[in-house]
Amino acid sequence: MQNSPFHPENRAAYEKWRDEKLARHPARVEDLIVSVTDPRCITPAEKGAILERLSRANMAIYQSQLGTCADKRIPVSMMRSFGATEYDHNPESDDEGVTSLTPRSEEEWEGKAFEYIPYSSKAIQWHTDGYYNPVERLVRSLILHCAQQADEGGENELLDHEVMYILLREENPEHVRALMRPDAFTIPARVENGVTVRPEQSGPVFTVDQVDGRLYMRYTHRVKSIVWKNDVMTSGAVEAIRKILAGPNPYMFRARLAPGWGLLCNNVLHTRSAFATGQEAPKRLLYRIRSFNRLA
Repeated sequence: MQNSPFHPENRAAYEKWRDEKLARHPARVEDLIVSVTDPRCITPAEKGAILERLSRANMAIYQSQLGTCADKRIPVSMMRSFGATEYDHNPESDDEGVTSLTPRSEEEWEGKAFEYIPYSSKAIQWHTDGYYNPVERLVRSLILHCAQQADEGGENELLDHEVMYILLREENPEHVRALMRPDAFTIPARVENGVTVRPEQSGPVFTVDQVDGRLYMRYTHRVKSIVWKNDVMTSGAVEAIRKILAGPNPYMFRARLAPGWGLLCNNVLHTRSAFATGQEAPKRLLYRIRSFNRLA
């Protein structure tokens, strides 16, 4: 950590990394897109092109001609192609770790203590996936594969978390110091029908992986889902995050995945806009996998 560019006191290493990072960062969302023939068996050239995007922006969008092919092998194969084999299973995922994100009816929510926003057509604010996990179960990467898009809406805003770190540190190095503290935030316990399904978790926003030395971020814009450390340093840092995410921001991208397209990323900050689907049209369907492995 002492030699890391992410160490708050390592100014020389940080400035060198910062300059290289911003010089290589894509200028347009189109620069993230890679055409692939079949995501289930990508070619070496296709993999190389995706890795190049990941190295520049921690994200890539692949574009295939599979359309509405609802084959769960697509996201599984893509993740495995980039070394992501350990998955963060949740109660809604299948045995392979694939979660089907599609709106649910009122009948399907009956008896549930919560309506989980990802399984609705409502907007999802800025977040990184698995922000409520402990550091030991850090979500390092994810895939969103689109099998069916909504008639209207459903766009994703995207921001590389490493760029967020740079913007915060440039404004005030104290911001990143506050956000690296082990008690920067607390996620309240989730209790359903009197049973604790997820205990209270505290942790840092920014984490430097002790194995690969890479930077990861845990964050949610939702005020009901998180309790921030009650001090001036943390309040200032959180306010700075919100200001950056409010835009405009030249490093922020907006994309709408079409059927057969997908987002691969090292758990960057992202949103989802609200969407609508006609009564006669199929529901919007995206497959998601969260992994404890970094894409490489």
